[in-house]
Amino acid sequence: MIQFIDFLKKRGREIRYLLYGTMAAIVVWSMTVDTSHAHTWAEKYIPGFWALFGLVSCTVLIFFARWLASAGIEREEDFYDD
Repeated sequence: MIQFIDFLKKRGREIRYLLYGTMAAIVVWSMTVDTSHAHTWAEKYIPGFWALFGLVSCTVLIFFARWLASAGIEREEDFYDD
């Protein structure tokens, strides 16, 4: 597992471009889907809505988790020793 994480760290730029390319491919592919039976307005008229919704949701969740951690969940290593 450590080797895999090191592999990803060494190739950060390539991984980022791969993820951007995948996101773009999903948006392009979603333009070919029949939206005549869409459930919401956004599904019908915004290409790649669910891909964009997922990206925004994950980003908000990450920032909320970081804020929550800095607001009091994280403690110093010697917190219980004092």
